[in-house]
Amino acid sequence: MAKKWVKFPWPGKAIERDAAAVKKAWARLHRGDAEALPKDADVLAAWTAFHAGRFAEAVETGLEAGGSGVNAAVKAQVVYASYLEKSEKAKIALYEEAAGWADEHRAKAAKDANGHYLYAYALGRYGQGISVAKALAQGFGGKIKEALTTAIRLEPKHADAHIAYGAYQAEVIDKVGGIVAGVTYGAKKDSAVEHFEKAIKLNPDSAIARIEYANGLLMLFGKARIGDAEKLYREAAAIEPADAMERLDVEHAKAELE
Repeated sequence: MAKKWVKFPWPGKAIERDAAAVKKAWARLHRGDAEALPKDADVLAAWTAFHAGRFAEAVETGLEAGGSGVNAAVKAQVVYASYLEKSEKAKIALYEEAAGWADEHRAKAAKDANGHYLYAYALGRYGQGISVAKALAQGFGGKIKEALTTAIRLEPKHADAHIAYGAYQAEVIDKVGGIVAGVTYGAKKDSAVEHFEKAIKLNPDSAIARIEYANGLLMLFGKARIGDAEKLYREAAAIEPADAMERLDVEHAKAELE
């Protein structure tokens, strides 16, 4: 299923590692998602392609490898759709497909914290694509919350799950208001801020943690926190990216500042 996808626009020596170099840099590359270093060479190959920005290859190799290789495939497809796919319709289809893979994987690997997180990540992006209001009406709110709280319970140091849980709460409060958000979805302003702060503490080099935190502050507090949001965006834009995904995050922050 050769995918005709847009090529990653910033290839370079800083991110094009071979499998051995990916192994060596694993702790830094996976500080956000707490993915365990794979024993399977094919799974490692999928992640190697992901970190270099060869997203179509990461999807194909990860799905073929199966097991935790599915995590690499899901992450590659969602990152690609978020940043490089131009068509809104195609984006939504990619998110939906990736959420399906992630859900199947986590049903088989109930203790895989990153599997639960990636299901929430793909479903959350799909929900944003169809509109948060529609996603909540279709019952995705509960599914996303369950997957994120499961990921955090299994791996309390999963920085990306903390970011996503903060963002989830901010979006729900923004859409339905504080009282309904608290009663129906257990979403609270203090909790959202707490999870954003925790994510940055766990992964201080994360541009996306700052971007999501900034967006969350604007949703939760509006103009009152615009200065803090801008500061977070400036910090995100100044981060030295370690792989293709981080480069896309940093470029996004720069574009938003402009």
